[in-house]
Amino acid sequence: MATITWYDINEKDQEHVEKTLKSHKHTFIRESISERNADPNAEIISGFIYSKIPSAIIAKLSNVKLIATRSTGFDHIDIRECKQRSIMVANVPSYGENTVAEHTFGILLSLTRNIHLSDLRTRGHDYTLEGLTGIDIKGKTIGLIGGGRIGLHVAKMAKAFGMRVLVYDVFQQPFIAELIGFEYVPLDTLLSESDVISLHAPYMKETHHILNVSNMGKIKKGAILINTSRGGLIETEALLTALDSRILLAAGLDVIEGEEELTKNGSSPAAVLARKIIARDDVLFTAHNAFNSREALQRILDITCKNIDAFLAGKPQNVIQ
Repeated sequence: MATITWYDINEKDQEHVEKTLKSHKHTFIRESISERNADPNAEIISGFIYSKIPSAIIAKLSNVKLIATRSTGFDHIDIRECKQRSIMVANVPSYGENTVAEHTFGILLSLTRNIHLSDLRTRGHDYTLEGLTGIDIKGKTIGLIGGGRIGLHVAKMAKAFGMRVLVYDVFQQPFIAELIGFEYVPLDTLLSESDVISLHAPYMKETHHILNVSNMGKIKKGAILINTSRGGLIETEALLTALDSRILLAAGLDVIEGEEELTKNGSSPAAVLARKIIARDDVLFTAHNAFNSREALQRILDITCKNIDAFLAGKPQNVIQ
């Protein structure tokens, strides 16, 4: 019997875990992990991306052998420290490609047809159309920074809308590109030719501020920028400048640097800048909701439980390191 502590978990998911992993001892904590509630007795812990696990917290997890993150991304965990302490880390590599891709297009359609602004106006009993004229996406070029599972779903959807699709990715799949009908291009080409730019890259050292003050000016004037990946992919000050100078017509953000502090009323420079950006009329912010469908949440939980089962059976799966 393993001792497992779950963070960031609600009552419904708790019931599912207890039925699925019934032979183990579970502790359920609604809040994210912290130095205060880190469980030194747990052999396995599981949390969502809001559970930041730096070395200071890992040091308190003296019995932990597995961290089963309920996410694809793992930049919230100090992987190097885990490796030094022989703690295995498993993620959920695939759970919501279509989910995030659908959200991406929801943002795009809202921005191009002013759906969110139309709704706000009519709620105030104003039924005029002035200032709500939209843009067709048929015939436009969409550039995808990141051509992994989610990016490829977006590419297929974009082709269905009659869009030209460009993709920037270090790992290229020529056969898939031919099958779906998109073209791999250098980043500068993507920025200069795309009417819509959508980010679907993982966050790591190499992709930190992949859009920044040095290259944001290369974006085609009047483009729309969408980020449903990680806030750290975009340098926030460069984003603000691009919106102010009208290089960008609009931005649709599910993530932004400093987002963790927004609900805590944080006053760090990143949080202050984030509030300034999401308050703009030309920005649509959905507060990390792209993954949040009933089906995707169930898949995340199911795969996490399978990761734990596989680890305990001595056949670990979806291991990061």
